[in-house]
Amino acid sequence: MITTVPTQPIAGQKPGTSGLRKKTPVFIGRHYLENFTQAIFDVVGAKGKTFVLGGDGRYFNDRAAQVILRMAAANGAARVIVGQGANLSTPAASHLIRLNKTDGGIIMSASHNPGGPEEDFGVKFNMPNGGPAPESVTEAMFRRTEEITEYQMLEAQDVDLATVGRQTLGGMIVDVVDPVSDYAALMETLFDFPALRALFAGGFRMRMDAMCAVTGPYAVEILENRLGAAQGTVTHATPLPDFGGMHPDPNPTWAHELMAEMMGPDAPDFGAASDGDGDRNMVVGRGIYVSPSDSLAVLAANAHLAPGYARGLAGVARSMPTSAAADRVADALGIAKFETPTGWKFFGNLLDDGKVTLCGEESFGTGSDHVREKDGLWAILLWLNILAVRKQSVADILAEHWAKYGRNYYSRHDFEAIATDKADAMITALRATLPGLPGQQIEGMTITAADDFAYTDPVDGSVSAKQGVRILFADGSRIVMRLSGTGTEGATLRVYLERYAAGPDGLDLDPQEALAPVIRAAHSLARLTEFTGRDAPDVVT
Repeated sequence: MITTVPTQPIAGQKPGTSGLRKKTPVFIGRHYLENFTQAIFDVVGAKGKTFVLGGDGRYFNDRAAQVILRMAAANGAARVIVGQGANLSTPAASHLIRLNKTDGGIIMSASHNPGGPEEDFGVKFNMPNGGPAPESVTEAMFRRTEEITEYQMLEAQDVDLATVGRQTLGGMIVDVVDPVSDYAALMETLFDFPALRALFAGGFRMRMDAMCAVTGPYAVEILENRLGAAQGTVTHATPLPDFGGMHPDPNPTWAHELMAEMMGPDAPDFGAASDGDGDRNMVVGRGIYVSPSDSLAVLAANAHLAPGYARGLAGVARSMPTSAAADRVADALGIAKFETPTGWKFFGNLLDDGKVTLCGEESFGTGSDHVREKDGLWAILLWLNILAVRKQSVADILAEHWAKYGRNYYSRHDFEAIATDKADAMITALRATLPGLPGQQIEGMTITAADDFAYTDPVDGSVSAKQGVRILFADGSRIVMRLSGTGTEGATLRVYLERYAAGPDGLDLDPQEALAPVIRAAHSLARLTEFTGRDAPDVVT
């Protein structure tokens, strides 16, 4: 029986850079999930359509899946492909959308945010190309939440999501699928698995921290079962609703166990970590950390060593806050380069149009045209493929890369849970100073340009304004400041800091030491302590 449930708008259901994210108690609240889900179906349509459904396994994932399934049936969907246990990594969901040519998918995730009864939950819609919905679609969904008066619900028993196979829910087919198998098969088409097996058989040691999140089963199946890495290579491999109390964000602060091991006396050859929903990655060599910006540049320079990219790259795209290291590689290869706003959805048109092959963002996201999401395990496998072919250490590969291209020293400083009004006031005041900054000197550096980044999509002509304040210096240094759209409490200020060293000298400094004058300039120009009361970041990456 289909029930029409009266409701009314709930304030604040505006998706951010990657869907709607709120505290779990908010999502559990009366009508909250239902209103947003109905807004999705009202905007994209459901009748006769097929969708993919899955999430990162965080708290409320299982119950939310049952609600979304019953609403999909009530709205006339023909079929939903759902990951076993309602689990799918975000890149695996993107692959299933593309593989099955569905009409899109709903992903239940708050990505790298903590999970649990009092932590974070999220829902986002991915388009038929497998990528996140563009701003025009998410804005339409938000507008719909502001006027909604009812939603449709099928009254039925829960679907058995524990068992792979076909079921029906009302008149809708529900196909519960193995969440790992299709994704693992895709990886075998891109990388030289025999070479990787030989690498591990030859004594190569690796540590992969899955952070009690959704990537665990994927990493165990591919690294340990298919490639022969030693049992136990993948740590924290069992996904847990609260991520075992961990913050599933793969950076040096939160993946501290991995960092300690990789910097220790008996470090393995290679270390990696992934996040809550499997779309982010961190790469570490023995005794050396690889920044996400450097990782993108190294992957771009060496992607041809993997079978899936042997023909070369069409181009490389990076988010604006990401360092310019990848640009230098693109210039050397004679391929296109693009700078987009933060948010993976901005890469979608470039990928669909064949303008780029690799994409990356500074927040530990890297991917290619194999899906339309960033893909943590894919990036780790590409690094392994490069290591297998070049037969060098991570440190040696980085040293050769910097010697050839120079080094973009880079760091991100996060100031979390700032009172929103104070963060907004700081950015507003900083924007007001931008016209007068060019020509000024600070910390011995001359400012050459200052703006609020705006992007015109080269494919569809859409314009995205106010995407982050940029302050550029004559020596190639750069400061970028923006308020993140991925938090659920207060405001997160992200300060991106960059300084270029052409070499051959000055390529082996500690990044924070090399960036010290840029850091001081950023605090001074933004009057950061004055506005926020903070003088040190919560997270440094």
